[in-house]
Amino acid sequence: MQIDIKAKNITLTEAIRVYIESKLAGFDAKVARFGPSVSCEVEVGMTTRHHKKGPIFRAEIHVRLPGNLVYAEAEDFNLYVALNEAKKEADRQILAYKGAKTAKAKRGGRMVKGRE
Repeated sequence: MQIDIKAKNITLTEAIRVYIESKLAGFDAKVARFGPSVSCEVEVGMTTRHHKKGPIFRAEIHVRLPGNLVYAEAEDFNLYVALNEAKKEADRQILAYKGAKTAKAKRGGRMVKGRE
């Protein structure tokens, strides 16, 4: 799976890049069945440069699956916590999509068996 990382209003350090790649390495096993066309885009950054209160760090994850786009976004005081929350949401959506595809295939199989 190809991972594209983009930073907005912050500098993308090597530590942030390594952390993102290590967190999203678990997606490879989950999306391997969808083929090599799966791509992932990650955007991290600050919501604004001048506000100091509230959740100022933001993480977005876009995973392009065949026939579906998984979109997860999270904001927090800490960049790494925001990344973890966005990863959990994207993981939940990928598993739901995978379950729906499996259920549809099983339902089709049951229909074929019932008609024969």
